[in-house]
Amino acid sequence: MAELSGRAPDVVRLALSGEDLGDAARKLHYLAYVSRDAARVIESQRAGLAELASLREASEGKARELAAIEIESRSAREQLLKERREQKRVFERVSAEVRSTRREMKVLQADEARLARLVEELGKLLAARPGAGYGRVTTIPDPGSASPGGNFSQFKGRLRLPVRGELVGRYGAQRSTGTASAKGVFIRAPEGEQVRAVAPGRVVYADWMRGFGNLLIVDHGDAFLSIYGNNESLLKQTGDAVMLGEAVATVGQSGGNEETGLYFELRHLGRPFDPLSWVTSK
Repeated sequence: MAELSGRAPDVVRLALSGEDLGDAARKLHYLAYVSRDAARVIESQRAGLAELASLREASEGKARELAAIEIESRSAREQLLKERREQKRVFERVSAEVRSTRREMKVLQADEARLARLVEELGKLLAARPGAGYGRVTTIPDPGSASPGGNFSQFKGRLRLPVRGELVGRYGAQRSTGTASAKGVFIRAPEGEQVRAVAPGRVVYADWMRGFGNLLIVDHGDAFLSIYGNNESLLKQTGDAVMLGEAVATVGQSGGNEETGLYFELRHLGRPFDPLSWVTSK
């Protein structure tokens, strides 16, 4: 009934037009098919447009997501490059420090070797003197544990350090540069403080030496030497006799140390030993 009522106006128009009703009915039937197909096509196009809209929205969402990923990736690359640049700077700084340390090690080793050669040459000169103690010794004793004999040995356990101050570098301590252990002690003291001879003797060297600054060496006989380095000034000259406790130099930093103080060694037969093993505890 609904289909007939929908077609009634067309039927009336066809009847009034004088056309054959049978032919008109066929045309109306075909027209209904065409109308339904057109409706399906329109519906399909609408669905297609809706799908296109959905795809466009999804595509725009993906584009936004990709843009966010690109921004994040760019930020990550920039952060990575920044970290690599920082790592490179750290590596270059560490490499420079290592090279500097190696140079310092070589310089310290060269300085110590220079002092050792000087002591050796002094030993050769002193060995010819009566009472020097070099020619009489056939074996090398350990001065830190047993007295080798002679006048200087009377100071074992009674020796006083040559300057008042703070002991900041001990004999045998490993140096920060990784070189061999220290051959003496370093006593931090104010600049200009008097450095006093630890025992009677005679000055056998008084001059500047690289690494030790203004250096003074006193021969105490029996193959014993006391060495005073890093001084501001030397108050004695080579050949001068010195008494126990007599001022021989003043504290400074002429050896290149960062702080003022005295570098002090004791040697026997050219070999360094721990001065503190001979220092009084009082």
